[in-house]
Amino acid sequence: MSIRTYIIASSVFSALTLAAAPAAHAHVRTVITVREAPPPLRAEVVPAPRHGYVWAPGYWSWQGHHHVWHRGAWVRERPGFVYAPPGWVERDGRWHFREGSWARRDSDRDGVPNALDRRPYDPTRR
Repeated sequence: MSIRTYIIASSVFSALTLAAAPAAHAHVRTVITVREAPPPLRAEVVPAPRHGYVWAPGYWSWQGHHHVWHRGAWVRERPGFVYAPPGWVERDGRWHFREGSWARRDSDRDGVPNALDRRPYDPTRR
């Protein structure tokens, strides 16, 4: 087997191996804590609703040594979930960034997602 044939065969084998391997789904959560409070949120004009999408409002992120504004955008809806936008929370004189996330819908806020709740729309139950 020539070196060229070996390289081609090795490349094809590697490609097939990677294609057959299950995809790794690792979520890396970045923790950002700063002493400087974010500026006030900017007023945004929310466009007309889009079917199958949820409006994610604008927010301030921390880049380097200052806050940077990110405009709001439409994100694809996830049935059975509710979107919590990113934002900042102040604790002990420091500001902690909370990433945007999706949570299972829980209409009556009893801690049981609607899909698993026998009575998901009973706000009087505690």
